[in-house]
Amino acid sequence: MRGYFGIGIYAVKTGANVGTLWRSAYQLGAAFIFTIGKRYPRQASDTVKAWRHVPLFEYQTFDDFMLHRPNDCPLIGIEMGGRTLGEYHHQERSVYLLGAEDGGLPKDIQSSCQTILSIPSVRTESYNVAVAGSIVMYDRIYGGQRAID
Repeated sequence: MRGYFGIGIYAVKTGANVGTLWRSAYQLGAAFIFTIGKRYPRQASDTVKAWRHVPLFEYQTFDDFMLHRPNDCPLIGIEMGGRTLGEYHHQERSVYLLGAEDGGLPKDIQSSCQTILSIPSVRTESYNVAVAGSIVMYDRIYGGQRAID
């Protein structure tokens, strides 16, 4: 498979969610993960030591992240009310950004994204942030007959 992708969380509240996302990123082939404006001391749920294989970048602010974002790599926000994930054709290179557990992605950050995707559900659109990230990565890799553009 050509290209690469990274995934991160804006204003993440718990280290456990970072660890769970990190482990999924390792299992599903992410090139890197990141946090923007973290609010947690440390994470402890990475039981496969994904840090040995997938780097974690930490940015203090969204502006700092935007200055260091990979070239020619669309920023894809994951937030309720966006395009349906199952209908989206993932790009060769992408950076996916999830919102905080308690506040989502602020509107000004959403406006900086090339696309906003949402994950369908049976009951409510709200998922745990690490679970949402895992679903997006799984869809990127195994999303049926859709090829990466």
